[in-house]
Amino acid sequence: MTNSPFAELGLTDRLVRALRAAKYHKPTPVQQKAIPLLLEDADLLGIAQTGTGKTAAFTLPLLQNINEDGIKPLPSTTRALILAPTRELALQISDSIKTYGFHFNLRHTVVMGGVSQGAQVAALKRGVDILVATPGRLLDLINQRRLKLSECEYLIIDEADRMLDMGFIRDVRKIVDLLPEDRQTMLFSATMPAEVAKLAEEILYEPERVEIAAKTVAVEKIEQRVHHVGKPAKKDFLVKLFDDGDLSKVIVFTRTKRGADQVVKRMAKSGIKAEAIHGNKSQNNRQRALKNFQDGRTRALVATDIASRGIDIDHVSHVINYELPNEPESYVHRIGRTARAGTSGIAISMCDIEEWPQLKAIEKLIKRPLTPVGEVPADFAKPAQGRGKPPARRGPPRRRNRNRNSRQSTRKAA
Repeated sequence: MTNSPFAELGLTDRLVRALRAAKYHKPTPVQQKAIPLLLEDADLLGIAQTGTGKTAAFTLPLLQNINEDGIKPLPSTTRALILAPTRELALQISDSIKTYGFHFNLRHTVVMGGVSQGAQVAALKRGVDILVATPGRLLDLINQRRLKLSECEYLIIDEADRMLDMGFIRDVRKIVDLLPEDRQTMLFSATMPAEVAKLAEEILYEPERVEIAAKTVAVEKIEQRVHHVGKPAKKDFLVKLFDDGDLSKVIVFTRTKRGADQVVKRMAKSGIKAEAIHGNKSQNNRQRALKNFQDGRTRALVATDIASRGIDIDHVSHVINYELPNEPESYVHRIGRTARAGTSGIAISMCDIEEWPQLKAIEKLIKRPLTPVGEVPADFAKPAQGRGKPPARRGPPRRRNRNRNSRQSTRKAA
């Protein structure tokens, strides 16, 4: 067989054939860096945004490691657990496992809310090699004694920052506490807010770090403006922006769920059709809001960062940052919802004096200044005071048995 760049990373012939059939011929940067490390049983902290190929970066070595172990799952157990924040992402990961694992005889299933648990319980009863799950339904089934995690040797947490935004970090910690210490752990996140960094320190053992810089190419196609607006005046200023008829299909980003709801109420009072989408909204409500926005029944979608990587809608005319994000990478994700498929777009940011440090961090990341509209008040250039200290560093988890072959022989002996 012709040599493949994927084979050079250490992947077996069966995986290379599956990749070729799926028309994947060249690994992405995150795959090039992560796959060899994961094949060597390293824990890994991956910082990469959606669209970089991170799903294949963790599923390919996972499939190979599990297959080479040659251990069959016990009833009501799983060999590997992949946690995802949403049903959509869980199903996407499951599809990838099916594609890449086509030539392996491995069982996998998806556990998620919003559907009957009957089929999920039946699949778990036999035992599965790989389980993809959303945290809420997973804990429900564990509490019902439908699943035990005592045999789980691999843990992958995908899109940890979205887990945080949706309020799942506490559930994730509960799940981690049920897992053996002797495991390989991977955590992937597009951004690294303090709570996610803290979680990574708690659960990863001497991790390798793979970081793929946020894409800035698309940013260059977007006209980026900044208005210096005090926090009390932001709602009225936002409504005034919508006097411009060119704002035809607009995504407005807020920092909090409560803030998103308040912005929608203020816009409704001015006759602007808008809906909110965030972690407190049910799956049905989120899907309805997206469809109304896509079909033009609502002019604005007001979202938290949960949506910055989850909205794939064409012809978004403007993105408005009602509040600047704490992580500059999130700014890139947000404004990337416009100027898609080679089109142009406009991003408008509102910056309060307290957000000046975030503005400077964004400009440093994208290597260009945002275009100021109107005068910049002199006070804005003063350093912000009273910024919080970083969280105290916690020690790594206790040393684990790093030899996967030793784990395998122990299981077989039992």
